[in-house]
Amino acid sequence: MLRLFLRVFAPSLVVTAALFLGACEETGPQVQYLGGTSGAAPTGPPQDTVSYWDGDGTSGKPSVKISLGEQRAYFYKSGQLVGVSQLSTGREGLNTPLGHFAISQKDINHVSTKYGDYVDGAGNVVKPNVDAEKDPKPPGTHFKGAPMPFFMRIVGGVGMHAGYLPGYPASHGCIRMPEFMAENFFKSLSTGTPVTITN
Repeated sequence: MLRLFLRVFAPSLVVTAALFLGACEETGPQVQYLGGTSGAAPTGPPQDTVSYWDGDGTSGKPSVKISLGEQRAYFYKSGQLVGVSQLSTGREGLNTPLGHFAISQKDINHVSTKYGDYVDGAGNVVKPNVDAEKDPKPPGTHFKGAPMPFFMRIVGGVGMHAGYLPGYPASHGCIRMPEFMAENFFKSLSTGTPVTITN
C-alpha cells in the first residue's frame, strides 16, 4: 500500500514542494539599485552581445556618448570609437538626465548613501531595496548602501558604474554597465571627460 501511495503521489509531492520552496526564494536581485549582487532572476539577464572594448592601444582625448533609447554607451578617443557598452539607465519616474556633462568624481569602491538595504547586526537583510531618505528603519537594523563599483559621477547623484543589466531601464537614475566595461571606462577617463546623454 505504501509503495502504491509513493508511486502515485510522490511525483506530485516533489513538484508541490519545489513550487513551495521556489516561492520562498529570491526571484529577483536582492539589491535592486545595483541588482544581481545577492540573487538573480530565475532566467537571468539577457546575454550581452553588444559590449566590447578596443581602446587600450589607442591614445587621445576621451569622450562618452550615452543613448538612452538604445541603452548603449559609446566611448571615443580623439573622436575614434573604441568601445560600446550595453546599459541599464533610469526607470520611469527616476529618469537619467539628458544633456552635456563632465565627469566630476571617480570612486572605485563607491557605495550609495541613499539606496540599499536595512540589515541586522549579523548583516542579514531585514528590509531590501530601500530609500534611506524615505523608508523607515526597522528596530535593530542599520542601513547598508548598495555597492556601485567603478563609479564615475556625471551630475548630482548620477553616475556610470558596474551593475545589474536586466535588458531595460531599471536604475534609480544611474547608468549601469557590465563590470568589465565599467572598469575600462574608469581607467580610461579622468575628471573633466565630457559625457553627452541623449534620447
